[in-house]
Amino acid sequence: MDTLDIAFAEARRYLASLDTRPVASRGTPAAIRSPLPVQLPLHGMPATDVVRAIAAAAEPGLTANAGGRFFAWVKGGALPAALATDIMCSAWDQNVVLASTSPAGAVLEELAGQFLLEALRLPPDSSYAFVTGCQMAHTTALAAARHAVLARAGWDVEAKGLQGGPVIRVLANAHHHSSVTRALRLLGLGSDCIVPLGGDVPGTVSADALSAALADAPDAPTILILNAGDLNIGACDDFATLCPIAHAAGAWVHVDGAFGLWANASPRLAPLVAGVGLADSWATDGHKWLNTPYDCGMAITRDPVAHSAAMRMTAAYLTTGGAVRDPMDFTPEWSRRARALPALAALMELGRDGLAAMIERCCDHAAAIYDGIIGFEGATGIARPTMNQGLIRFDACDGANISDAVIAAINASGEAFVSGGNWDGERVMRISVCGWNTSANDVARTVAAAGEALARLRSSDDMDAGLTR
Repeated sequence: MDTLDIAFAEARRYLASLDTRPVASRGTPAAIRSPLPVQLPLHGMPATDVVRAIAAAAEPGLTANAGGRFFAWVKGGALPAALATDIMCSAWDQNVVLASTSPAGAVLEELAGQFLLEALRLPPDSSYAFVTGCQMAHTTALAAARHAVLARAGWDVEAKGLQGGPVIRVLANAHHHSSVTRALRLLGLGSDCIVPLGGDVPGTVSADALSAALADAPDAPTILILNAGDLNIGACDDFATLCPIAHAAGAWVHVDGAFGLWANASPRLAPLVAGVGLADSWATDGHKWLNTPYDCGMAITRDPVAHSAAMRMTAAYLTTGGAVRDPMDFTPEWSRRARALPALAALMELGRDGLAAMIERCCDHAAAIYDGIIGFEGATGIARPTMNQGLIRFDACDGANISDAVIAAINASGEAFVSGGNWDGERVMRISVCGWNTSANDVARTVAAAGEALARLRSSDDMDAGLTR
């Protein structure tokens, strides 16, 4: 058996175990390290031994997020075609930075970009970049935004930098993700540039709040950041109303659509993000709701000139230009694997109908988990999923919040993996369903695990109360 045979056998064994293995990892750091040398070996090891040792080391520390009962964070699994294509990408080992370095990678990335825009129903002449994740998608798209708003003010930020230039103001949904803040830090704008905006509807920006903020500094270069899918409750901003207001004031509109942008691929759910195509840039993840392997983020902009101006670089030894798009003109990386190809494979495997069905199925499962759990005594629904995210609070018999304890008990059972969060100053359990292979049986097992954990903790609470009386 050669090295690849061993690797494939280990991968198949892991995938076959997903329905029965504990979703949470059970290994300690010591157990994970134990099959491996404690120091760099003086002499090299046979490749077959290396693969076996690393597989043995990883086994107790693997989290089964590729299965159907992982609901802790916004993670999908990996569709079969996407996973298999990713394996081929590793074997091909292409640097898809220029059409000249990998003609296959560049041509197929063009097709992946076309299919991506079609799936998300975004303007077909938009530019795109396949990056490591939504963090770098924000950074890439906001670099284009930075270029555009400063160019309108007569400032060449790529040549002159930020020092001495006009100050950019960023208006953002108050519930923006921390990756947005870090992107602004990486771009030299800093977190203090953010003006948080809210509204009457939780998790959204109101037209009045936006109009007032724009009027406060009508001449300032401005970027507006809106949400397509709040991390906690899946709330979406009213793009159809807000984008025209922002554009009338000369602002660039960027959308954090890490997972929620994919709702636009579903005829049933598209009304939740109505008008999202009016924005100037969008950031999303393939390894969330498209169910590609890690790492696959996408940055998309309506303005390819601004996008390329922010990213493009040249060197005398590079062969650039030609009929095929050079990916490096739109990405921040010099060296990059063919990460667009698993996305292409996923889109081809699903097709337009299959993508919509998968997204809708996840939303239905999220609602079913929520509805099942809030039927238990001691469970209180905080936010029923309108998309694929929901919140539930758990209380002891005396009214004390025991959400963290219930979460820990569910995860310890191995039946499901969930996570906590804060909402209105309270600890809650988050429900996040993104996996293509989550089934009705997975939903039932998760609801049952939550019910058992809650009943056991409340029973223990009753006993403790009796002992103190």
